[in-house]
Amino acid sequence: MLGDWFLPQPEGDVTDQLEVLRGHMAAQTVFLVGRRTFEDMRSSWPQQTEDTTGVTAHLDAVEKAVVSRTLTDPAWANTTVLSGDPVEEVRRLLDGRDGEVGVTGSIRLCHALIGAGLVDEYRLFVHPRVLGRGRRLFPEGTDVRLTATGSRTFRSGVTLLTYRPG
Repeated sequence: MLGDWFLPQPEGDVTDQLEVLRGHMAAQTVFLVGRRTFEDMRSSWPQQTEDTTGVTAHLDAVEKAVVSRTLTDPAWANTTVLSGDPVEEVRRLLDGRDGEVGVTGSIRLCHALIGAGLVDEYRLFVHPRVLGRGRRLFPEGTDVRLTATGSRTFRSGVTLLTYRPG
């Protein structure tokens, strides 16, 4: 559900947070997602005609890669379906590529990428609200050493934590 993702909160000033998010989007050359996340986003974001955050424009313009064995027609501009083994497909996608490949949501894809050692940076937005539900980013039994490379708390109370493996 889209309400569980990052959406600017109506209360409070989020311009500082959006500035950082826009920087992340500008560095992205590919937006990588799993099929379920892709279908949720495809059904919502292109219709956001009054979005002033820049997210809609970015998602429409950026190269998108969706990992799926069942999706045949992505029906969203600039989208490629990666239908083989997710880890091998992502390795090919990353090979020789400049710029960042960003992943949002797509928890099963994240689990595969973490397990294969293909994540080179974690950007975790921690919101000052506990929902008491959701899926774990790191599956049970995962042992990944992380080095903190940054943190920033925004006026909204959201904190961005940045880590690299190692």
